[in-house]
Amino acid sequence: MNEINETKMKDSSLFNEEPLEFITGDAESGERLDKYVTESIEDEATSRTQVQEWIRSGAVRVNGQQVKPNYKLAAADQITVIIPQPEAAVIVPEDIPLSIAYEDSDVIVINKPRGMVVHPAPGHPSGTIVNALMYHCKDLSGINGVMRPGIVHRIDKDTSGLLMAAKNDLAHASLAAQLKAHSVTRKYIALVHGNVPHEHGTVDAPIGRDPNDRKLFTVIERGSKHAVTHFAVVERFGDYTLLELQLETGRTHQIRVHMKYIGHPLAGDPVYGRTRSRTIALNGQALHAAILGFVHPRSGEYLEFQAPIPPDLEHELTILRVR
Repeated sequence: MNEINETKMKDSSLFNEEPLEFITGDAESGERLDKYVTESIEDEATSRTQVQEWIRSGAVRVNGQQVKPNYKLAAADQITVIIPQPEAAVIVPEDIPLSIAYEDSDVIVINKPRGMVVHPAPGHPSGTIVNALMYHCKDLSGINGVMRPGIVHRIDKDTSGLLMAAKNDLAHASLAAQLKAHSVTRKYIALVHGNVPHEHGTVDAPIGRDPNDRKLFTVIERGSKHAVTHFAVVERFGDYTLLELQLETGRTHQIRVHMKYIGHPLAGDPVYGRTRSRTIALNGQALHAAILGFVHPRSGEYLEFQAPIPPDLEHELTILRVR
């Protein structure tokens, strides 16, 4: 068993020397500043209380002026945010079992269960993949900050499947570069509503914040990022379709947003799914990261791993097959 001490240091992963800048539109007129900023920061760990502290300290300004957290926005307001250096954080290693698909001195590939959070955040200070990794591994890369040691990419809490982590900075830099170049193989299995009419296809639609709810994402032109998802039909169930999806890009909630966009949202998705449908007995969306492939950062060898469909989703598929 590896002996690891608690980690206690400042996390610089959210620190920005350059300010973030936002310009409000007509839709934001009358909205509170603290609410707008909280929903505009692309990080789940940022709370509204934290943003209010930033505003009071002058780290958030509107049209160059310091205002109060309850300031009511007007159209065309220019908002600048300089995220302050976070306070010291403590991440405690926890003896949580990990399903390991591969491990060496540079990388580790984990089959994450549905319902497990990848890294600590408000509301989830423990019981995460990071807590488990810190107990299991002697070293983890520090590029992504102390709150996310070793974490190169994430999958949603209620998505199961393969996740890679880096044990040193060399490995982290290599894996991150491969993700940026879209050369990492990432294939998912998803159960979606409806009978998808095509055997295969591509969704090429930009994704950005939903102007009506900036905690969500949607297909939108303004303020968006290029997003491409390829899909192929695996099995049909009449009013449901099982798909294999391959990510070309990796935007937040990409598959969930793209499937909703084409009219086939994920079964069981509490955010982007349908409110009235046959009950899917899953705690979250029917999405599984089934295949992960990358070039090993040290050997240069291409490695690919596959995780079987988890039992809860397989049970739902069995029910659909015998209906």
